[in-house]
Amino acid sequence: MSEQGLAPRRAAAKLIDGVTIDHRLMSELLPGPLANMPVQERARAQRLATETLRHLERCDRMLGPFLRNKPDDKAMTILRLGTYEICSGGAAHGIVNDCVALIKQDEYLARLSGLVNAVLRKVDGNQQKWDELPPSRLPKWLRKVLVADYGRRTMEAIEAVHAQIPPLDLTARNDPAALAELLEGTVLPNGSVRLPGQGQVTALPGYQHGTWWVQDVAASIPANVLAAQPGERVLDMCAAPGGKTMQLAASGAAVTALDLSEKRMARVSENLARTGLHAELVVADALEFESDAFDAILLDAPCSATGTIRRHPDLPHAKDGGDFPQLFALQEAMFDQAWALLKPGGRLVYCTCSLLIDEGEEQIRDAKQRYPDLEIDTESLKVPGVEVDWIGPEGLRLRPDYWADRGGMDGFFIACLRKSA
Repeated sequence: MSEQGLAPRRAAAKLIDGVTIDHRLMSELLPGPLANMPVQERARAQRLATETLRHLERCDRMLGPFLRNKPDDKAMTILRLGTYEICSGGAAHGIVNDCVALIKQDEYLARLSGLVNAVLRKVDGNQQKWDELPPSRLPKWLRKVLVADYGRRTMEAIEAVHAQIPPLDLTARNDPAALAELLEGTVLPNGSVRLPGQGQVTALPGYQHGTWWVQDVAASIPANVLAAQPGERVLDMCAAPGGKTMQLAASGAAVTALDLSEKRMARVSENLARTGLHAELVVADALEFESDAFDAILLDAPCSATGTIRRHPDLPHAKDGGDFPQLFALQEAMFDQAWALLKPGGRLVYCTCSLLIDEGEEQIRDAKQRYPDLEIDTESLKVPGVEVDWIGPEGLRLRPDYWADRGGMDGFFIACLRKSA
């Protein structure tokens, strides 16, 4: 047993328990078990937890034949963690020893140490079955809804992308081609630069000089659709962490970034300073925000974030959909507030990083009923990188299985709306 290997596995198990047992998002749990750990161990623990959650159902299918009855939840976590590591090429002897050591550290679960040892050794003897298993499916509470919206075949294609470690997308401050050459990346059709791995972001060339920022390709498209112009007054509602704010500021527009979270807005401020861009930052409740009318507004509304599961595989295991009705109502209220702050003749881009139709197309259908002066502008959605068949009557639907051969993208819905003059 090596404490060097045991510590990250112990921390990873605690993170997995926090998600699957306590139903908390990974972001809520951090730094938690990772506090005071060396950087490398911290990164390893988080990666182990994230990838075990990414392949959770696959782990369970692998373990199924070797378990007569499902053990205690915490014991199941250790078995899943060990299974993922063994089946992803880890040295089985050390993994099994550490998993047995972990179970023995819990006075109540120590009695299951023999089970953990025996089961993981059987997993090690049957590794070839791992590659034969299909990608993990989303939990039933979410999968049922999405299958109803998109069909079973599309859902399977989305889950296949979810099973992959996502690439890293960057938005260049000026020259995407030069950035791609510097970092040995690829320029995507929309102008984002894609890197194949997930290394330490702050150590990459150009970070300290603010020549780029991290932003998934799908998340970069709403600001491109808004197409802010120099001199326009533009509002970025729900602005944190600031990727879209920086895109808007780079256009030369007079940008106001609005968000409720003081902590998250501090990060926006840091990112603006690093990139040499400027925006007025306002920490306030968007529903109570008062201002003169804006020429253009970008509303990235609070949502289920189901479009980001490829990067946050903890989400479907921490949530159960119980907060969806409140989110739908909040989105409607936010839309109404944005519409009231928009000048006649102005444009509003409404978007959500969600796969749920209720958070996208349905919100626009309802808004069209409420506002006779609302015009849906689908022509403005035809920005570089967007394929015509992704655009529907209400707006642009992006899915993880789009550009699957390049690594996919987050799920998003984006609509461009114009207010009659």
